[in-house]
Amino acid sequence: MIDLLLPPSTNAAYRGSLLAAHFLTLLAVGTIVPGCIHSFLPDGGAGSIAGLDLGTCGRVIVALFAWAGATQIVFGVVMLLASRRYRSFVPGVLSLVAFERGLHAFHAWSGSGAADGHRPPEHYAVLIGLPLVVGALVLSLRPRSPELGRI
Repeated sequence: MIDLLLPPSTNAAYRGSLLAAHFLTLLAVGTIVPGCIHSFLPDGGAGSIAGLDLGTCGRVIVALFAWAGATQIVFGVVMLLASRRYRSFVPGVLSLVAFERGLHAFHAWSGSGAADGHRPPEHYAVLIGLPLVVGALVLSLRPRSPELGRI
């Protein structure tokens, strides 16, 4: 059934580090899981995880979290497909992830992301994740050396 939906794998054409591809798999899971939390928890994680006050405009906040969660799930599935079946797309997808995480960091730390001084966990996670994503992108662009083989 999957062969009817998806074209053949491009893994043989990928010349970058397999570590970068495996890191993208980890990123995919780390994107899909929060997407499911945002989509399916009653408060989308806005109050229970991010600690936001849902008193005023709570329904709007929860709806925005659900919308963001839906996009996270879809982007995570694309990341997973690239990392497992279409590895020739790993550098491109890691570039998109770096751009996305860069925008998150900019908005979180430029002053517009924490007007009341409260910072959800993602504000800190992006500071750790962005350099790791950029490092994986560099690895994905470097050809594997013959002596490293499968790394």
